[in-house]
Amino acid sequence: MILTINCGSSSLKYQLYSDDLGTVAAKGIVSRIGEPRPTLDHTAGARSVHCEVAAADHGAALEVLIDALMDAEVGAIDDIHAIRAVGHRAVHGGDTFVDSVAVTDAVLEQLDACTPLAPLHNPINLIGIREARRRLPDVPHVVVFDTAFHQTMPAHAHVYALPYELYDEHKIRRYGFHGTSCRYVSQRAADLLDRPADDLRMVICHLGNGVTIDAVAGGRSVDTSIGFATFSGVPMGTRSGDFDPGLIFYLHNTLGLSLTEIERMCYRTGGLLGVSGVSNDMREVVEQAVTGNARCVLALDMFTYAIKKYIGSYAAAMGGLDALVFTAGIGENSAHIRARVCAGLRFLGIALNEATNDATRGVAVDISAPSASVATLVVPTDEERMIAEDTRRIAMAGDAALATGRRAASEMEPAE
Repeated sequence: MILTINCGSSSLKYQLYSDDLGTVAAKGIVSRIGEPRPTLDHTAGARSVHCEVAAADHGAALEVLIDALMDAEVGAIDDIHAIRAVGHRAVHGGDTFVDSVAVTDAVLEQLDACTPLAPLHNPINLIGIREARRRLPDVPHVVVFDTAFHQTMPAHAHVYALPYELYDEHKIRRYGFHGTSCRYVSQRAADLLDRPADDLRMVICHLGNGVTIDAVAGGRSVDTSIGFATFSGVPMGTRSGDFDPGLIFYLHNTLGLSLTEIERMCYRTGGLLGVSGVSNDMREVVEQAVTGNARCVLALDMFTYAIKKYIGSYAAAMGGLDALVFTAGIGENSAHIRARVCAGLRFLGIALNEATNDATRGVAVDISAPSASVATLVVPTDEERMIAEDTRRIAMAGDAALATGRRAASEMEPAE
């Protein structure tokens, strides 16, 4: 079986797949790691449990995970050796990793070297990988990078117009995020359209508390909205999105804000929350906008306007558009936001079937109007599935190489 692990700062999500990935045997999350009263939410088939657990750190949380998988009542395996490979999510692989890789000590050193690029995420990802390798030392481990899918962007899309030495010596460039989601969704969108991904020009709208708009041409990411840090692009739940960098100098030099305060503003108090003054949750912002809250209306207008701009610019950059794809929490579930984004885009060939759009929540559906020349799709993302697929592919390749080596060794004639 294949286990996928996704470590957050205070959480550990997991899923256990059958060898052929046809079945999710168990899934769950350990929450509030290192905080008072950590909890486990675990499901295996029709059985589930929610309880408080001892999880002072991620190592202890991993033990909770394994105990749950082997539990007599709610478990899915009898023996830890049933786990044949483990897949891990890592946020930032820099420009070092262009694909998922088998974990080695050298890979961990390289991943650690990327920590300055994602100081809030990579250290936690590394802890999860190291703890899992300690507990499951005899199985292959694979790491899947959120940034890897975007490494196919051409230089003119990922280099900033700053002194080139910053790019050459310090790796300052556009990296992009949510790549695991965008890769999965682009593949599933091609399947839904029954067309080869190589023939398609898509804009993927990953709309959640974090937002990525991704241009995918021929199955490859060619441009993406988030850049070096994780707050650029479209305004998000609490992150600002694009703004004039000159504001940083004004906020610091004229208004007296410290760089730490400005950084917090960009990451924690901007976006939907900052504009609406109500919430970072799109559902609450929409509810308030419907009742006439002017700041919530403005927040929605800004959000959907920014997405429209990216769709139009990416269609121009790719020389046309074949599919517009909505995914993630907002994209999959908010017919209201999808309709607002698509309004006025008929000149691009985008038009919705209003009834289908209104009825669609969290399922893969073509929501285009019959008259549309561009397909508009809803495709639920499944990053864990993508991690599991990569883990299976790389682990199987490693097994095959090992088997080939063993055969070659056995066929060698003994030395004279």
